Amino acid sequence: MERNKKLNFIIENMEKVIVGKRDIIELALITMLTGGHLLLEDVPGVGKTTLGKALAQSIACSFARITFTPDTLPGDVTGMTIYHMQTGEFRYMPGAIMHDVLLADEINRTSPKTQASLLEAMEEGQVSLEGKTYPLSPVFMVIATQNPIEHLGTFALPEAQLDRFLMKVSMGYPQKTEEERELISRALSGQDIRELKPVITLEEMCQLKQEAAQVKVHPDLLKYAVALVRATRKSDLILLGASPRAAIALVKAARSRAYLMGRDYTIPEDLVQMTLPVLSHRLILSSKGELEGRSIKDILSALAYQVEVPVL
Repeated sequence: MERNKKLNFIIENMEKVIVGKRDIIELALITMLTGGHLLLEDVPGVGKTTLGKALAQSIACSFARITFTPDTLPGDVTGMTIYHMQTGEFRYMPGAIMHDVLLADEINRTSPKTQASLLEAMEEGQVSLEGKTYPLSPVFMVIATQNPIEHLGTFALPEAQLDRFLMKVSMGYPQKTEEERELISRALSGQDIRELKPVITLEEMCQLKQEAAQVKVHPDLLKYAVALVRATRKSDLILLGASPRAAIALVKAARSRAYLMGRDYTIPEDLVQMTLPVLSHRLILSSKGELEGRSIKDILSALAYQVEVPVL
């Protein structure tokens, strides 16, 4: 079955500036279709910022980038009310969050108070300020980046905030020598992301999101998702298991993946493929898991197949 054509146009457009990362591009697109947010954790220089910009520019939507530093204030993110002497009124001055796609660069370098300013927006799609509520874009999406190597002067995201990211992924270094050569060749030729043109409109993306939400999910797949999430809570290798929000996120992401693949129904593979990016950042290893040198990835991979996969 053919993939969704419009979504494929976006992927191909993004691949003009991102080399050899089709799987990551697909995950970013699935995140937007699901109405979720994406956490990119990786070393500098692998294209995290480029991914966010390329996605926004491919969809003809508004884009804002804010680089988080220790002195970044909540008002820089959400906006603030300012008194106008001429009119004697307080007016809302929008912050960076009032865009369709917000790139939160180095999110772990700012204070917990500023990090928390994103919570309401990420969960409810709105900003509350001075007793008033301001709705956000119907495709509002936060793409946050952080460097896992440097820890000096950083503030780790609390579990409550990590749980609000639909997925956590890593770009990784180019896997093939040819891909890295192609990446350098494009840079030397002067190919610039600013030249990337949109391939669909904002209205079309809203329509795609609505259609993705109509994809059918078999009751047996719901049972599988619940069993998988509950298995993370029972494992003695995991201290903090996945929440009910994680189960909802897993099913929604699987539904969006099915839509990307051109189907109007989900299959077990959709859930299996979404397990790692959707659940990995929501779990914490137990002391036993750490002593045994286990990783969240290995544990999830094992649990995904220990739980009986339904045959539809």
